[in-house]
Amino acid sequence: MKKMFFICVFALIGSAMLLAQDINLPTPVKTGGKPLMQALSERKSIRSYQDKSLSDQTLSNLLWAANGFNRPDKRTAPTANNRQELELYVALKSGIYLYDAQNNRLKLIRKGDFRKNTGVQDFVATAAANIIFVSDLGKASSEQYAFTDCGFVAQNIYLYCASEGLGSVVRGSFNKDELAKLLNLTGKMQVLLTQSVGYPK
Repeated sequence: MKKMFFICVFALIGSAMLLAQDINLPTPVKTGGKPLMQALSERKSIRSYQDKSLSDQTLSNLLWAANGFNRPDKRTAPTANNRQELELYVALKSGIYLYDAQNNRLKLIRKGDFRKNTGVQDFVATAAANIIFVSDLGKASSEQYAFTDCGFVAQNIYLYCASEGLGSVVRGSFNKDELAKLLNLTGKMQVLLTQSVGYPK
């Protein structure tokens, strides 16, 4: 009986530890920031970053601006025929996560620092976050539209970063097969684009 009790306790502790690896983000702040025209004026690509993490609040605001829900069933970025085929994965110092926009949560995919694996440039290893755009091409209207939809999200990220004094750069240089393995992608899920975000040097 005592043995069974300890087995149950360890099982509960193990489950709690697994769940604790996800990051429940705070509610995104949807007010403030710089005026749109100023953010557009200050938008630029940055390729040199401090090795400094983003706060959970900043991550929440960033990801909501990128492709969060601004209405019950619609997002901050459009998709062709409202297919909403894009998923955002985020490589942080602590691990690689899937952004669950509906629940405002980062779901752990792989523990560990894999930032350097998200691109061929040296600076990806120190950027606070490397965002990986993944499209379910079985759900998308077409591959062409999927790439177009990536562009909308990437610009949202650029404008948020310009508004908040962060740096960002879109990147097309990465090992697609390596990333697919790291993210455990299956079926018609494909990496289309990556984007680094962090504090400029």
